Amino acid sequence: MTDYPIPSPQELMAEAVRVTGLTDFGPSDWFLQPLTIQVDSINSEARLNESGAAVQRGRLTGALVNRLRLFEAIRQHPEIAIWPVKVAGVLLGLSRSGTTMMHRLLNSVPGITAMKWWETHHPAPFENEAKGQPTERRAQAQALLDHMLATIPDLMSIHPMSLDHVDEEITVLDQSFMSTTPESFLWIPSYAKWLETADHQPAYDELVLWLRYLQWQDPSREGAVWMLKTPNHIAATSAALKAFPDATFIMTHRDPVRAIPSYCSMVSSLYRMSSDHVDMKAIGRHWQHRWSSALRQLYDLRAGDPAVNARFLDLQYDEIVADPLAQVRKVYARANLDFTPEEEAIMRQSLKDNARDNRPPHQYALENFGLSEEGLKEAFAFYRQKIGKVVGPAPTELC
Repeated sequence: MTDYPIPSPQELMAEAVRVTGLTDFGPSDWFLQPLTIQVDSINSEARLNESGAAVQRGRLTGALVNRLRLFEAIRQHPEIAIWPVKVAGVLLGLSRSGTTMMHRLLNSVPGITAMKWWETHHPAPFENEAKGQPTERRAQAQALLDHMLATIPDLMSIHPMSLDHVDEEITVLDQSFMSTTPESFLWIPSYAKWLETADHQPAYDELVLWLRYLQWQDPSREGAVWMLKTPNHIAATSAALKAFPDATFIMTHRDPVRAIPSYCSMVSSLYRMSSDHVDMKAIGRHWQHRWSSALRQLYDLRAGDPAVNARFLDLQYDEIVADPLAQVRKVYARANLDFTPEEEAIMRQSLKDNARDNRPPHQYALENFGLSEEGLKEAFAFYRQKIGKVVGPAPTELC
């Protein structure tokens, strides 16, 4: 149990109602189950410190506030629910396998769009906000980013970010209380275990609704196609495939012997934001199991349906490092997009501006997490065989 428990779901909902003056959390109360399981797990397992309890209370209340504002906007503007969006590509892969680099490169051109970091935390306009003027939302997102950087000094070497960097839609999925975000910030194994076999479809259906809402808010996105990205799609592939039926699923592959310890290093830093009790070896055991289990489910899905498998484009991490624009051309070809000379020039400049050499190195050791090369090889043997991977010298570290 924690010395600093967060309130019950009912109390959190009441707080969100007080903040907004709204009462409609959506046409169904299905979200109460994941919210309740998450709150119970946090209070019984996460061992929050005082700051962590405040952050988690704010995160959960903020998600409920966003839900209220989303469904109020739809009540006032029913067209939001059917606003046209086109998702051309969905990036997925083990964390630390180059997905962030590819995502930001693809989204560096005007015709492709994704959520910006500040939008992922505040996707719904505040009360009395003028359309197209999210000044207060940006200010609050900056305050959160400043807190994260102050708490985790090496964060920029692990996962560089700014208000206007494109980022993962996983934070918006978290408005439905179903994503791997909480277990990446907190030690909540019972919630994670429940999430492994839960039905993610309602959360992904709501994610589509959020995309509609974000596109409705921002006229500059008109005509652009979305390129999404989060490792969460590995853990909920079936739901993602149904939510984005016309998208190409772009899967990046990196040897888990490299990717898993790198991810554990990032997670251990995030845990320290909310708890003074961080068990590094427990983190290693958890994520070795979590990602190997998710990958087995994904490959079972691909093996069981040739039509599903045909929707995937597989990219190797080493090839992304060696020639990222060659991988971009593969994405464009599969997604039926026209790769113009102007877009190539923009991307080449983006690569120069965001070179890995511009950041301090991300340092970690698998032994810190109770992991070994042999153990990781065994846990991920099926996956390593599929991607034809053998362990060699660690290449340049990308996100």
